[in-house]
Amino acid sequence: MRPSPERPLQRPHLDINNEERREWLRIDDRLLLEYRRADEPLEAMNQYLPPATEDTIATAVSKPTVDLLVRAGETFAGSPLLPWVSKIDWMLETILKSMVKSHPGSVSIARLTDVDISAGGLGFNTPREFQADDLLMLKVILPPFSMIETMAKIIRVTPLDEGKAGFHLATQFVDLGGDEQELIIRHILQIQAERLRTRKAAHNHL
Repeated sequence: MRPSPERPLQRPHLDINNEERREWLRIDDRLLLEYRRADEPLEAMNQYLPPATEDTIATAVSKPTVDLLVRAGETFAGSPLLPWVSKIDWMLETILKSMVKSHPGSVSIARLTDVDISAGGLGFNTPREFQADDLLMLKVILPPFSMIETMAKIIRVTPLDEGKAGFHLATQFVDLGGDEQELIIRHILQIQAERLRTRKAAHNHL
């Protein structure tokens, strides 16, 4: 009886949920972020952060439009929609700044935050002490206007270096949808490509 030929090794299918792929695609970035513990009411979002200021409001309102201009370049810069978008930004910023002046602490708004992000989770600094295994509700705005709203589990809490107040949280997404995960991966790949082009351009000018 002839031995049957050995079957060729089959490579495992690498899909969007592959853990190695999710962790390999990780970057440092600055994104608009809001968060609260999952068992807290909606009003708890950002309440432990310093009160919103005119600068944080201006940044939160203008960043998506600035990101759109960067991504679309001359295409959007020459669009008749740009003056309307700019006018809406100005009106929203004016209203929010007026609210902050008349009722300090009344405006809860996303803050531009240094993060490390992958399709598997998010890391960021916070002034508040959370615990490992706490569940957080996160809202992250990917440039220019993509909202990621999901729950994340804290897997590690690390005090910041001596002399700095606060903690670094490492979190893992627990209910991120496939479409949202794909948005994060596309954002990461685009940022990596943009940074590579910038490095090449800088090298060519040396």
